[in-house]
Amino acid sequence: MVMRKTTLLAAAALMGVPGLTLAQNTPEENNPNVDAPFVRNIRADRPGQTITAQVLQPGRIQLESGFQRQTGGVGLAQRISAATLRIGFFNSMELRVTQPFLHNGPSYLTETGRVDSSGWAPAVVGAKFMLSPNYNTRTQVAILVESAVPGTGSQGLRATTWGPGGRLLVSEQIGQRFGLEANFGFSQRGITLKDTDNGQFMGSLALNGPITNMAGFFVEAYGVGNSSFNTGTTAGLYVRPVPAVRLDVTAGKVLGGLAAGTSTVGAGLTLKIGR
Repeated sequence: MVMRKTTLLAAAALMGVPGLTLAQNTPEENNPNVDAPFVRNIRADRPGQTITAQVLQPGRIQLESGFQRQTGGVGLAQRISAATLRIGFFNSMELRVTQPFLHNGPSYLTETGRVDSSGWAPAVVGAKFMLSPNYNTRTQVAILVESAVPGTGSQGLRATTWGPGGRLLVSEQIGQRFGLEANFGFSQRGITLKDTDNGQFMGSLALNGPITNMAGFFVEAYGVGNSSFNTGTTAGLYVRPVPAVRLDVTAGKVLGGLAAGTSTVGAGLTLKIGR
């Protein structure tokens, strides 16, 4: 009887030890980085050349819109608007679609008449695939694949074939708030092997972080091109008046390459829905 009572007391004691309970936390819940501001704050894929390695969690939606004015260099002044819809999907995947609009592109003559290069550019659809073990690791790695969609856009800008591209996205969290984002990629207009001759390589590195609890900064360096590269920098400030809204202003300069001397200024808005 004493032995039986001792056994029952020992079993009760073991069941009362937190580490031995049947209800265990998930790896995500045990991650001490889950509530880091770098993870929880809005990380937009704009502005600039760099796209964040963050993949939205299932059910989360972000709408990112912006306006940019380009002056100087060898081209005419351009005003461009764009909006990107990002949707967190299952299996560590994010679906996305981007629609740019050119406000004042130049006109040119063809055999069939005058064509304006103003209006809707081809829509771009794509997906991000997370390679990291979970959504909140300090080092995040993802792959982005996307393509312009043929038959979309205004007459003078419409694509006639798929224009695929891909990027490797890497981010490294510094402390609880700061982060480095790096991109390495290639894109082309067309799907044949010959189209790769006119494709573009790109690489970028950006640093972002807070100034206050509601405001922060980012700065990036990038290179884009094939036989010759345009290199430049972009910098900006952002504010979050409420947790689900982010506003930003940016300025950039092309420092080297055929487009050297080109300047850009812009502004954007990001809205977050879901966790």
